[in-house]
Amino acid sequence: MPVLDLSELPAHLPRLGPVVGLDLGEKTIGVAVSDTGRMVASPLKLIRKTKFTADAEALFALMEGRGAVGVIIGLPVNMDGTEGTRCQSSRAFARNLLRLRDLPIAFWDERMSSMAVNRMLVDEADMTRARRGEVVDKTAAAWILQGALERLRNLESSSTPPSSEA
Repeated sequence: MPVLDLSELPAHLPRLGPVVGLDLGEKTIGVAVSDTGRMVASPLKLIRKTKFTADAEALFALMEGRGAVGVIIGLPVNMDGTEGTRCQSSRAFARNLLRLRDLPIAFWDERMSSMAVNRMLVDEADMTRARRGEVVDKTAAAWILQGALERLRNLESSSTPPSSEA
């Protein structure tokens, strides 16, 4: 299965089932998961990167444990909309996952997700820098996943014809 455009993802997923969201960092992978109805994203785990195969197996184990049916990966697009080396790395990660498992994968523009999460953790949670470091990537993954879930709901509602009640 190729990497999909987000709008194509629902056609490749069962009606119900959680999806995972990933925030790919240099040293860690933040993982979030949705509920089965794909309404709410929650931070799940931080995978400390070692080797790709071990990282992928850790991800697959998390997915199997939650019954996850698809993956949404944050795509770190530059502020001007161009794609740099971090985007290339995220796309390579997705291609490599697909070499190990045939599963629906889509990308979501993650611009400013880490910045927004850091601001939220400082301003609203009054969290120390050390503690933020432990939670920012998985919280950013939840931020990414929540944005994608909302977009999917908007796509679904705009393609559903209005019901006619007499």
